[in-house]
Amino acid sequence: MKTDVEELSPTRVKLTVEVPFEELKPNLDKAYKEISKQVRIKGFRPGKAPAPLIDRYIGRGAVLQEAVNDALPELYGRAVEASEIFVLGQPEVEITKLDDGKEMTFTAEVDVRPKFQVPDYDNLEVTVDEAKVTDEEVEETLGNLRERFASLTTVERAAETGDFVTIDLSAQVDGEAVEDAAATGYSYEVGSNSSVEGLDEALTGMSAGESKTFTSKLVGGERAGQEAEITVTVQSVKVKKLPEADDEFAQLASEFDTIEELRTDLRTRLGRTKRMQQLSQARDRALEALMEQIDIPLPEKVVQAEIERRNEQLEQQLKWSGLSKEAYLKQQGKTAEEFDAEIAEAARRAVKGGFVLDQLALDEELGVENEELSEYVVSQAMQMGVQPQQLADHLTQSGQLPALVSEVLRNKALNLLVEHVKITDEAGNAVDIEALRRELSGEAAQPEAEAAEESAGKAEETKAEAKDEEAKNEAEDKSES
Repeated sequence: MKTDVEELSPTRVKLTVEVPFEELKPNLDKAYKEISKQVRIKGFRPGKAPAPLIDRYIGRGAVLQEAVNDALPELYGRAVEASEIFVLGQPEVEITKLDDGKEMTFTAEVDVRPKFQVPDYDNLEVTVDEAKVTDEEVEETLGNLRERFASLTTVERAAETGDFVTIDLSAQVDGEAVEDAAATGYSYEVGSNSSVEGLDEALTGMSAGESKTFTSKLVGGERAGQEAEITVTVQSVKVKKLPEADDEFAQLASEFDTIEELRTDLRTRLGRTKRMQQLSQARDRALEALMEQIDIPLPEKVVQAEIERRNEQLEQQLKWSGLSKEAYLKQQGKTAEEFDAEIAEAARRAVKGGFVLDQLALDEELGVENEELSEYVVSQAMQMGVQPQQLADHLTQSGQLPALVSEVLRNKALNLLVEHVKITDEAGNAVDIEALRRELSGEAAQPEAEAAEESAGKAEETKAEAKDEEAKNEAEDKSES
């Protein structure tokens, strides 16, 4: 088999593959067997008709077509491997010559990863946020915890911003009731702007037992986006009362006895969260810094596929939340054009970042071990709330294992990159990423725990020795007396 490669652009090639006819013989034999099982020829059982009769009754052309279709995937794969190119997506294949008994020629146009060099990254510098926890942040977190234990008390007055009201909602479009827009006994915070536009304005100043009708667009259900007459009736108005930040609250909301112990724990948790954010920022910004030094063309089809994937993911999330895209854009304060531009830019950077990490993994000769693959599947399964074996079976059956291997490989390349980059926080302090990883994974605490255990053991030995010595002295005193 002979393969020629023509570069149509930096991101697209055309393979011309010449295949000697004898290489198609196994596929021809298979084609004859398959066709003979499907046809009825007098005097022969299914699957037993000889090739000459199949050529006579069915036609040699049909057999050749079956054989070629069967052979193409393997032939294309061999051509790609021989050409040492990294293909992206599905090829556009055309049979250009089929000379029965002599040879077959086909072409395949396909997008490829562009060729480029990864520059030296030892001198890259990035800055991440400080991991310092302020008193204000601790109090804010404590306040959020108190919010979870807040109680609601009914008041006999008109609703104000921040109050919680129990309401009934109904909607009509062109005089017809919209069933999926109706709600009874719905608890709503006035001023939260978390429902249809105009609801907060309508509720402000309303008292229990009052009703009001206003016009707004529905944000969910079958009539999402349509103008509707919405009627709201207030059942009750309640104010939120937070528990005092004292020892009693600490015992109610945590395993601690005092409020200061709870504050200390919150500070520790906030610090861990900030250090995790540092690690995430370091990875993102290290890759961004490296990408800024590289200018490579991107295959538009690959970029478009990434744009479509992101849009589909957003549509699924909006569907689950019952929010229309129009309402979502309004919440984000963006026009459709601005949103599309952001999605396109994010898609281009994601594709470019993938190419850079792929090339880095290739340059550094990184590979993926079975243990690493298993660890990744287990971690993903935990995040998804499914059994690891269930996820592994799904990935295998759906043909997603190659993509999974690529993801693990890119992650290893990114870890390698971060290890070589100089990282400081905004205060100018050096950030040791490897030490940070060990700390967050619990490895750093292990030696301390072992030391504490050893210290405790020595203390017990000392106590035992002291008791032995004391007993010895008592015995000597008695003997002397």
